[in-house]
Amino acid sequence: MKTTWRDRDRDFQKPLDGETTLSTLSRALIATPVQHAALPGFDMDRDDPQYYRLQQEVDCAVVYPGILIGDATTAKNKSYLKRIGVTHVLNTAEGTRFGFVPTNRDYYRDVGMQYLGLPLADLPSVDISKYFYTAAVFIDDAIKSGGKVFVHCVMGISRSATCVIAYLMIKRHLLAEEAIRLVRKSRSIHPNEGFLYQLARLDNQLRRHRL
Repeated sequence: MKTTWRDRDRDFQKPLDGETTLSTLSRALIATPVQHAALPGFDMDRDDPQYYRLQQEVDCAVVYPGILIGDATTAKNKSYLKRIGVTHVLNTAEGTRFGFVPTNRDYYRDVGMQYLGLPLADLPSVDISKYFYTAAVFIDDAIKSGGKVFVHCVMGISRSATCVIAYLMIKRHLLAEEAIRLVRKSRSIHPNEGFLYQLARLDNQLRRHRL
C-alpha cells in the first residue's frame, strides 16, 4: 500500500513530544489573515488609467526586507524588476513543460541580475527539501550584498513560498510557524501538503540541532 504524506506525518509525531507536524503548519497557514499592501514601485494614490493598467500586469509582494515573492508574468517583466531594485532572481519552477517557467541565466543577462533556477514541480511527492539550503544560500547572498531577490514559481504561492520559508528558518532562525505567518501576512501563499510536511521535518531537524 502506498504511503501518503499524512501517514508519514503520523509516524513523524511518535518519537518526541512537541514536534512540528503537517497539521501544525496547516493550522498556522489557515489561521493567518493576509494583509494586502501596495504593489512595490507603485503609488496607490495616483489617478491614471494607464498607470492602473500597468499594475494589473504585476503580481508580487515584499514578504521580508529584501525578499519579494511573485508570479511568472512579473518574473519576465525585467524592466519592472529593474525599476524596483531587484538584483537576484530565484526561479523555483525552471523548465519548459506546462507548470514551469522557461527562463534561465541568459534571460536576465542584459539587466545584470544574478539567477538561480530550480526544476521543481508543484506536486506533494516532489522532494523540494533537497534544495532548501541551496535556495537559502542564494537568498542570503542577495541580501548580504545589499540587493533584492525576486523569488517566483508560476503563481507565486507554493514552490516559491516554501523556499522563502525555508530560508527564514535556516538563515534567520525562525520557527516554521513563525516563518509561515510572516510570509502569509504579506501574500496569500498555499504550499502544497507535501511541501508543508517537508518544512515540518526541517523545523524539527533545526530545533534538535540547536538544542
